Amino acid sequence: MTGMEPRIGIDDDHRQAVCESLSILLADEFVLYVKTRNAHWNVEGPDFHCMHKFFEIQYEELDVIIDDVSERMRSLGHITPATLKKYISLTHLSERERDNFESQDFILELLNDHQTVIVNLRFLINDFASTHNDLGTSDFVTGLMKTHEKMAWMLRAHRPISNDGF
Repeated sequence: MTGMEPRIGIDDDHRQAVCESLSILLADEFVLYVKTRNAHWNVEGPDFHCMHKFFEIQYEELDVIIDDVSERMRSLGHITPATLKKYISLTHLSERERDNFESQDFILELLNDHQTVIVNLRFLINDFASTHNDLGTSDFVTGLMKTHEKMAWMLRAHRPISNDGF
């Protein structure tokens, strides 16, 4: 012990478990960020300009989230994973090769990823508070969940117009 470890009322084992979960969350956020960047760079079609801008707004929001998750881990006294290899090994999300670069294809994939993150965040909110006595991180991930819910709503709002006009 160097005396520099956080003494914040959370047992070391609980801080370790919380940070292991945050590492997985960080990996999900980073993979989602890269996938959103891909959409921004490669979207094609008659809606290119507006979708290019829309995806930019989304990846900028994810960039802030990535930094916030990393800083939360550091405030709990842990090093953050910061390699692509580690992110790929930790993430719940998957990547795929694509041959369709239309906005709706990107939107559906990103929406599914946000929803996966939201479900995980819902679990973590309770786990951090009740199992690990970490109300601060529980509150933190509650805010992230709200952000992802809004981002998912924005993606859903870009639904295609069906043949019957709805």
